[in-house]
Amino acid sequence: MNVMVAGFVLVIGVVLLAIFIVMFNFIGLYVRALVSGARVTFIDLIGMRLRKVSPEQIINSRIQASRAGLHISQAEMESHVLARGDLLRVINAMVAANKANIDLGWDNARAIDLAGRDILDAVQTSVNPKVIDVPSAAMGRHTIDAVAKDGIQLRVKARVTVRTNIKRLVGGATEETIIARVGEGIVTAIGSAIDYKDVLENPDHISKAVLNKGLDANTAFEILSIDIADIDVGENVGAKLIAEQAEAEKRRYQAEAEKRRAMAVAQEQENTAKVAENRALVVLAEAEVPRAMAEAFRSGNLGIMDYYRMRNIQSDTAMRDSIAKPPAEPK
Repeated sequence: MNVMVAGFVLVIGVVLLAIFIVMFNFIGLYVRALVSGARVTFIDLIGMRLRKVSPEQIINSRIQASRAGLHISQAEMESHVLARGDLLRVINAMVAANKANIDLGWDNARAIDLAGRDILDAVQTSVNPKVIDVPSAAMGRHTIDAVAKDGIQLRVKARVTVRTNIKRLVGGATEETIIARVGEGIVTAIGSAIDYKDVLENPDHISKAVLNKGLDANTAFEILSIDIADIDVGENVGAKLIAEQAEAEKRRYQAEAEKRRAMAVAQEQENTAKVAENRALVVLAEAEVPRAMAEAFRSGNLGIMDYYRMRNIQSDTAMRDSIAKPPAEPK
């Protein structure tokens, strides 16, 4: 009996010691939650530890939400933490939105956070609009370059003031889309200008033309204003293109002229070859004359007197030719 009593007392002591240790670990959180209006039980605290959820994070978030008048259950907070969300940042964002009279519910806030967006920065930007430089430094360019209808290039820097649209934050396009659309709008506005001087005199025409395009559609932002920060005159692109076109035309005409010259040279060489060929035929024909005369002598068709008369005629012809030639000039 003494052994059984001693064992029973030992078990009771161990249980009491475990309860004391648990209460000692959670007594601070329990008291803080109790006095802050975010009441929680020891069973809930133990359950959080077993589910590998930080009780300190849950209690601190519940206290902050309760003080701000937000009604978010413990289970919802634990669910967001288990989904690897940033609970404290979501609570801070909801508190800031509540103070700024921005409609931001728990479901929307946790969805934005789980989507990878910075919900607190979005709320702050919704309250205090921020300025985006166009082009951005990440693009590796310093200006948006466009050419007016008169061929003059203009280099523009713009500043876009935007405010976060909480309702379109999930699924809405990011800042890069805003920058790209504004840059495209600036190029279009300058390209539509008749004279670059008009753009320099009235840069607000660019802002109005770009702003009226509704560039913030399907984005997570609302464009409040587009301001042209700087405009510089660049190159005379029109004149440069005309000069390059003229140079290209000149090279083309030169190539065509060279082609015609080469064809003429080839034709001349062909004619020279034909002349040489014809001369060779004449020489061959003249070589046949003695043979024909010899054959005529043998056949009796040509007599000796006929031959002498022919020679006399040849001599007279040669004499007339020599007389007809102009005298050679003395050297």
